Amino acid sequence: MWTMTVDYTVRLRFSDESQAAATHTNLSAVRLDGRALWIAGDETATIERLLGDDPERPTEFGDEARFRLADFVDLPGIDADEEADVEGLARNGRFLWAIGSHSLRRKQIKERHDGQKALRRLARIEGQANRQILVRLPITDVNGVPTPVREIEADGVRHRAAALSVRDDLRRLLRDDEHLAVFLPIPGKDNGLDIEGIAVREDRVFLGLRGPVLRGWAFVLELRPYVLDEDPGRLRLHRFEDGRPYRKHVLDLDGLGVRDLCPDGDDLLVLAGPTMDLDGPVRIYRWHGACRAEVPTIVRHNLLSREMELTYGEGDDHAEGLSMLGTDRILVVYDSPAAVRLEADGSVIADVLKLP
Repeated sequence: MWTMTVDYTVRLRFSDESQAAATHTNLSAVRLDGRALWIAGDETATIERLLGDDPERPTEFGDEARFRLADFVDLPGIDADEEADVEGLARNGRFLWAIGSHSLRRKQIKERHDGQKALRRLARIEGQANRQILVRLPITDVNGVPTPVREIEADGVRHRAAALSVRDDLRRLLRDDEHLAVFLPIPGKDNGLDIEGIAVREDRVFLGLRGPVLRGWAFVLELRPYVLDEDPGRLRLHRFEDGRPYRKHVLDLDGLGVRDLCPDGDDLLVLAGPTMDLDGPVRIYRWHGACRAEVPTIVRHNLLSREMELTYGEGDDHAEGLSMLGTDRILVVYDSPAAVRLEADGSVIADVLKLP
């Protein structure tokens, strides 16, 4: 296993609007798409697109465009701009995919809180409907730049923006699961359900769970979404051999949960970190042959290799997203970036690491 060595750094330059929404300091998802970099923070219901200065070896991404999810699909929340807590982005074929955390959250005790007020806050658990989304957006070329649209026609087929309906909400589907159901009422940062990564290869959608972690085993859910011609805006889920609309894989990540997923050929790179509110450790694993798995898999031994140990700060610099950059490098972005990553104009520094 290698210890993280930064090959070079990349500057992410955000708009005033994204800085005001604190997207630049709450980065949770990233995916490179040619010269475009799709990125999301966990405090909004938007996806941002930044453009690179060099398609081969970018050193800066800027010229931001901002896209509201509610402009493409109906979100489940009453307020369309309520945060969706987008924790993963994937790009495959004609589509960009986004997944919300699906987690509950516990109120924090802040510095000004004390005594019974602090204890009452710590007892409050909240959920937000917009966190419970899986969205697929069609992508088309506009002036040489990949751009999400509500609908495209390709090869005689019309593709619309689509999302899982309330009846197929993942929390609803998991409520009878023998492993995960008991964790649904528990906040994400308390080892409850918390989806923090997505990877898509052909018709397979993999969702990485930060929590729960059970006796050291982390979970990845596999879905096979599809749409019907008569209802193209609704994602439906094929059922697997056992009749369930999802397949479970468990990974031996040394007690860590999944923080992001990224395809590399038939493999999946797994960014792993603590499920609880801890700083580290943070590692990158390789799940060999993940995209060829045909049964629920116990991922260990020769199926899994620990590729890299990442550095982390004390209360900051938490690696939250990774994306392939070329064939042998990865781009890593950070939530709560350290002060050294923040520039005066609101730009943020991300790392490019060379894979072993």
